Amino acid sequence: MKTLERYIIRRTAYAFTLTIAAMTGVVWATQALRQLDLVTSKGQTIVQFIGITMLALPFLIVIVAPFALMIALILVLNALSGDSELIVIDASGGSRFLVLKPVMIFATAVMLLTASMSLYFAPMGLAQLRTEITRVRADLVANIVKPGRFITVENGLTFHIRNRSGNGTLDGLLLHDTRDQDTAFTYQAETGQIVETGNRTLLVMQNGTIQRRPKEEGDISIVRFQSYAFDLSNLIPEAGEPVFKASERSTQNLMAPGRNDAYALKNPEKLTAELHERFSQPLYCLSFGLIVFAFLGKARTTRQSRGLAVVGAISACVLLRTGGFGVTAISGGAPVLLGLLYVVPVAGAALALISIFKGQGGAQAKWIGDLHLAIQDRIEAFNRRRTGGAA
Repeated sequence: MKTLERYIIRRTAYAFTLTIAAMTGVVWATQALRQLDLVTSKGQTIVQFIGITMLALPFLIVIVAPFALMIALILVLNALSGDSELIVIDASGGSRFLVLKPVMIFATAVMLLTASMSLYFAPMGLAQLRTEITRVRADLVANIVKPGRFITVENGLTFHIRNRSGNGTLDGLLLHDTRDQDTAFTYQAETGQIVETGNRTLLVMQNGTIQRRPKEEGDISIVRFQSYAFDLSNLIPEAGEPVFKASERSTQNLMAPGRNDAYALKNPEKLTAELHERFSQPLYCLSFGLIVFAFLGKARTTRQSRGLAVVGAISACVLLRTGGFGVTAISGGAPVLLGLLYVVPVAGAALALISIFKGQGGAQAKWIGDLHLAIQDRIEAFNRRRTGGAA
């Protein structure tokens, strides 16, 4: 690889890394807010919350990677033009393809990264996310015990808590148990905590009392305790098998779903559309790379504004990706329309290539000639002033 190619790839990689980190972080934050109830109402810790929501990162990278590439290339090509590096390359007789080659090498690398995320890591992460959310929603305290309310878990067993803190601690706990035929039990505690030990789930209560009252006749007995464990194992509902949507299934499963898969039998068109979407999404990386280069890869003097070129590159990329989203929305699994998922990015890349090859021809040669004439005029004017000053 030539020095120029390594230089451009290194600068692009640096800009791309910063851009995709920032964009992914912003998108992840907006998506994570949708799962904030995992902490506020499901009794999960902030560490568990972050771990669960991070599973969606590969899917987010698939979406933002082409746009991060677009921004990185705009920054790098603008910098090359602002430092007159593109002019030097052009004036020394170098072709635009000297710059296009490293751009396409890096775009291809981003495409391969996006393809690995789209075909493997993203569905795997989304499937794990679905499993974790299903597990959390099966939690007894998360779904049954609500602060400030008396909740009957089953016949003869009632829970009440005053508050639930962010770390899952239950404050002001009251538990009334009348399931025994002869005795009613009332548990009161300052705090309580759900503890998983082995195959059992225990409610460990701290600093409280147990009131035992015979249902027929007899006196109430009160026992104070510092710590008491109440077995909740038989009350925990079994977490059902999660139903994975099309985006949460592996690529192999989309190609060959199980014969008894109810979701696949009911929604075959969604599986087909998702499969083609995964294969077509990485193509936008190449398209965006070519489009940005078509607008900004041409050498310009510092007096020539590049603002319109930047706006044009961004607009073209956004319109192209919007067209892809539109095709996904209207295809509905129809085989004829699904082909458009590939046509949109390929057409964008083809139009960009036509523009690049056209610019490499006569228009570029004319621009070089005009630049040379302008430089020659300036040299002659400088010599005249110098000669006049000497006289």
